[in-house]
Amino acid sequence: MRFGIFMAPFHPPGQNPTLALHRDLELIEHLDRLGYDEAWIGEHHSAGYEIIASPEVFIATAAERTRRIRLGTGVSSLPYHHPLMLADRMVLLDHLTRGRAMLGVGPGQLTSDAHMLGIPADTQRPRMEEALEMIIRLLRGETVTHHSDWFTLQDARLQLAPYTNPCFEIAVAASFSPTGARAAGRWGLGLLSIAATVRQGMDLLSHHWNLWEEIALEHGNVADRSRWRLVGPMHIAETRRQAERDVEFGIAQFSRYFTHVLPAGPVQGDTPTEIIENNRRTGFAVIGTPDDAIAKLDELVEASNGGFGCFLFMDTDWADRPAKWRSYELFAREVMPRYQGQLERPTASMEWVTRSGGEFVGRAAHAIQKAIADHAAERAARAAMDQEEPAAGTGGP
Repeated sequence: MRFGIFMAPFHPPGQNPTLALHRDLELIEHLDRLGYDEAWIGEHHSAGYEIIASPEVFIATAAERTRRIRLGTGVSSLPYHHPLMLADRMVLLDHLTRGRAMLGVGPGQLTSDAHMLGIPADTQRPRMEEALEMIIRLLRGETVTHHSDWFTLQDARLQLAPYTNPCFEIAVAASFSPTGARAAGRWGLGLLSIAATVRQGMDLLSHHWNLWEEIALEHGNVADRSRWRLVGPMHIAETRRQAERDVEFGIAQFSRYFTHVLPAGPVQGDTPTEIIENNRRTGFAVIGTPDDAIAKLDELVEASNGGFGCFLFMDTDWADRPAKWRSYELFAREVMPRYQGQLERPTASMEWVTRSGGEFVGRAAHAIQKAIADHAAERAARAAMDQEEPAAGTGGP
């Protein structure tokens, strides 16, 4: 299993946005050092809370500061972009990052964004599907002519092939509707299950997999569990009480924001105490210990009816920076290795030694005693030689 973050990002209004954006970049540097595999960066244009307008620009900056972490648009809202322009920018980004860029696509979460662009909310998903087809065809090297009611392609083709052969990875966002799973199956793409830890979203995981697999089969593609990413929020600390104290920093602001974004927001309540209590009941977020994180991941594996390839933290500002960074470090130290096959061999090796019943300790003690005895014998032999040399020289010519 791989691990990463899904960074909207979430920054409450009232703080310095420049500093917030640079904290986001520094967090990705931190995750790169800790060995996280991926970071997906959001696109939003209204409400003042999710403040990255161009994930491609952000990714280009982050790529210069990191070594190995892969960077994806999480997600590019296709109804807001001309397909040729977005495909062209992503090919450029693929070259600039030498293959670390990924394209995540969706219809656009904030209907306030769509409103400002004059896009009716109920056309966002159909437009996403239409634009995605054109992007796929362009990336495959086709020359495309297509006249839509919202964009035109006339003998359109990309002047560069992707750096990644045959193409960088593309994943489609899915939450509750079947749109994402259908598109992933039709075009042989990956799937980003954004609401995996919401009870309704978790209940739909196996349904989305079945639909993805069914549609993929119809179109001659393969639904690949390694390209399935599940998203959910976690904040962990050494104790559950400490984790709950940590998130009192910002969870109430997050709750107030989402009451204006989504119906029945993922966290509910007016005060941190109320929100945390409600979360204990719903299980939407892990606010607890590494053991709680392990239990949630095991639950998701079971709900997915066969497993998935990557878990992405829904990155939040629930906790302040030191506690947030500590949470990511604890997860990397105590949770990630459990799912990456890195614990069995050290554990087996330690058990082999400890089961020896002191045999290796005895060998070490014997070796030390022998070294002491050998040293003493060597010194004694040297002293004896020193005494014999003067006697041998007394009878000269």
